[in-house]
Parts: sequence; C-alpha cells; structure tokens
Amino acid sequence: MKFCQLLSLLPVFPLSQAAETVLGVYIFSRHGDRTSKSTPPADLTDLGYRQIFNSGTYYRNRYVSSSANKRIAGLNADVVKLSEISASAPVDNVLMNAAQGFLQGLYPPVGATPQQETLRNGSVVEIPLNGYQLIPLQTVTSGAKSEDTAWLQGASNCANALISSNAYRTSQEYMSLADSTLDFYKSLTPALNTTFSPDEISFKSAYTIFDYLNVAEIHNATFPSSSLITNSTLDQLRALANIHEYNLAYNNTDTIRAIAGATLAAEIVEALNTTVRSAGNAGKMYIQFGAYASFLSFFGLANLTATNADFFGIPDYTSAMTFELFTTAAPTPFPSAQDLQVRFLFHNGTSSTASDPTAYPLFGGQATEMSWDDFTAGMNRIAIGTQAHWCSACGNSTGVCASGAGAASASRAEGSNTGDGGPSKVVAGVIGAMVTLAVILGVEAVVMSLAGLRLVRKIRMREVAEGKNAAPQA
Repeated sequence: MKFCQLLSLLPVFPLSQAAETVLGVYIFSRHGDRTSKSTPPADLTDLGYRQIFNSGTYYRNRYVSSSANKRIAGLNADVVKLSEISASAPVDNVLMNAAQGFLQGLYPPVGATPQQETLRNGSVVEIPLNGYQLIPLQTVTSGAKSEDTAWLQGASNCANALISSNAYRTSQEYMSLADSTLDFYKSLTPALNTTFSPDEISFKSAYTIFDYLNVAEIHNATFPSSSLITNSTLDQLRALANIHEYNLAYNNTDTIRAIAGATLAAEIVEALNTTVRSAGNAGKMYIQFGAYASFLSFFGLANLTATNADFFGIPDYTSAMTFELFTTAAPTPFPSAQDLQVRFLFHNGTSSTASDPTAYPLFGGQATEMSWDDFTAGMNRIAIGTQAHWCSACGNSTGVCASGAGAASASRAEGSNTGDGGPSKVVAGVIGAMVTLAVILGVEAVVMSLAGLRLVRKIRMREVAEGKNAAPQA
C-alpha cells in the first residue's frame, strides 16, 4: 500500500516502446467450411470460400497493404512480386482451393487499366478478370488427399507414426473411454445409420461422426432424426473428437506420432531462414495450408498445451498459426541475427478486425517474443527436415526412402532440420542428381564394354572414377 502511495506522487510520463518492424511472416492455415469427410471427395463450400477469402483479406490488412499496421518491410502492397511470396498446399481439392481463395483476398485484382500492355504493333492487351493476380501454388509432399481421409495418419505415409497412433487405440485410456461412451453413440444411431455401419457408431469414429453431424447442422435444413442432435450433443461429440484426435496426433513419450508437426517445424525454420539469409530480399511472406493434424501435433511438440488448454482441441475452419519475424532495431541495413525476434500467434477460426490473433509463448516459456537463436534452437529440437532423418525416424525403407535408407543414420546425426515432411527440396534435388549421374555412368560403362574401350589409368581419372570429388557438401 505504501508503495502505491509513493508511486502516486511521481510524475507520470508516457511509456515509450521501441518500434517494431516486421521483416517476414509464415502463416499456416486450415481451410474453410467443407463437405463431410464421410462423403468423399470433400469440397470447399461457398461458405468456406467466403471464410478463407475473408481470412486472406484480414492478413492483407495486417501485413500487406500500404496502410497495414504491421506491414512487412519492403513488401509490394498492391501488385504482387513473386519473389517475395510463397504459397503451398498438399495435393488436395479442399486445401488447394482454400489456398487460392486466401491469395485472392491477400492480393485482390488491381483493375484492368493499370495492367494494360502495348505490343510492338501498337495493339493494347488488357489483363482478364479485372486485373486478377496469378500467384503460383507449390505442392508439399506430405498431407496429400488429407481432407478425403478419415484416418488422421492416413496422409502421413510414416510407418512408425502409424504404429504409434494405432497404439493409442489399444491403450487403457482409449478402451475405457470407448466403453463408457458406447451407449451415447448408439443413441445417435437413427441420425447416423444411413452413412455409418453399426460397428462404426462408437468412439473409434469420434471425429468422422462429429464431422458428419456438424456439416449437417450447418448445411442441411433437415436430416434423419435431427431432433437428436442438440447443441449439448454436438458439444459432447466435439469434446470426444478432440480427445480422440489429439491422442492420435501427439504423445509426449513417443513423439514420432507428431510427424506432421515435426515436418512443419522444419518448413517454418527453412522458410524464415531464407528471409534472413537473403537479408529480406526474398521470401518475405510464406503461406501454407494444411490439415488439423499438423496443428495438433505442432501444439503438442511446442508445448502450447501448457499455456492454454484450448490447444488440446481441433482448430476450427480457417484457423491460422502465424510466425512473425521482426526487429526493434533499425530495419536497414538488414539487422544481424542478434537483433531478430520471433513471435507466435494463433487464431481459432477466421481472423477479423474484431478478433485478432493472440500471441502465445512457445516451448513452455513465459515470453511471447523469442530471440532468433532461441527460436531456431527450439524448433530444430522438434523438427524433422531431411529425407534421411524422415526415413530413419519413420522406419520407411521403400519409395523415396529406398535409395537413402543406408545413409539415414549418418544424415540424422548431422542434425540438419531445415526441410519438409518427406524429402526437403534441397535434399530431393541432390538425390535426383545422384541418381541421374548413376544412370549416365551405367550407360557409359555398357557402351565402353560393347565397343571394347578401356579407361586410361591415370591418378586423376582414378580419383574421379572412385568418386573422391563427388561427395555433396554438408
């Protein structure tokens, strides 16, 4: 009390805060409203298109437009510059369409007149669709067809993650909950039996049942036994789906279950590293779309559940995680690593001016801002970013892992976590080059054998043939 009285006698000065400059942003977003997974192929609905367009518009107003309150330094405000932005999604109808809708809100049409082009012969060409801006959408290797897959790990292709998630289904926790909720699920049979078999109407289908009824509640004026589906029932179904899916996505004693979050962590670090390495000249804004499994597994790996219990739940449509790279130092020249910070933000559902994303501390910390070094160290501890590391961790030895399995352990020891969920773009390129080289050398050997040719045994040529100078740089 005396301390408070003393403070009241002191002169009051306005608090000053160092100005922040946002240098780069990584956004990971879920899609908007879609049709049910129980009736594949799932499609983005008109409502979902509007939701995701509104989300893109919100982030335009936050980071892109000339009047944005957190405008990314040097980013083109109206006409997109493709070297500054990267957008990606798995090969999935819902996620790819959602990404395109988001980009339309982020960089809307600029009008036909500013984009007129005069050809050499004097004719004038106007850009179609009132100046619609074309932004290429890259594909990521993990999560393909995830919105048509009811099984959470169905799109991961990671053998050990599948084994780990299946282990939950034989756990005492799972069996107990399945037994205690069986009567509840069976009571909903009249509303479900046109789509689900009697064996499927139980806790083992917790997400698909919730998803099916939630979609029906949003879109169907009537559906069988709709009187059974009260708000209370939907809330209970959502709570059970949250438990089911979180435990399939993450386990703190068997983190390979969170492979989706681990590969996402590597993608984020690799992307923001591009911004830093290029001194802000490239890769200012990254947008990636993915399924809720990536959210849940990242929430667990980053220990966000210790901050807020809501992170145990499935994020709503158009939810987004954002990583802001910023500085409080002078933005030019580009700050050193010591002057860089990162902030994590999350918004459940569509962001709007009435509901901004909230900052949360990562890795069980207290502060919502982290130094660049602490951020990358924390992310690299949970990330899986090279093909060799992914193959080793997943226990895969076929497909993309067939040629790299032998070197998996050594590459994993290098601790290079800077790629995506399968092979990173760099690693995939190296492997492709090596395979091509092997094929060329094999053909050359056959031709020389048929022609009766032989190699001249010179020291330098022997070194090349033995591959001493062919090892890729680490």
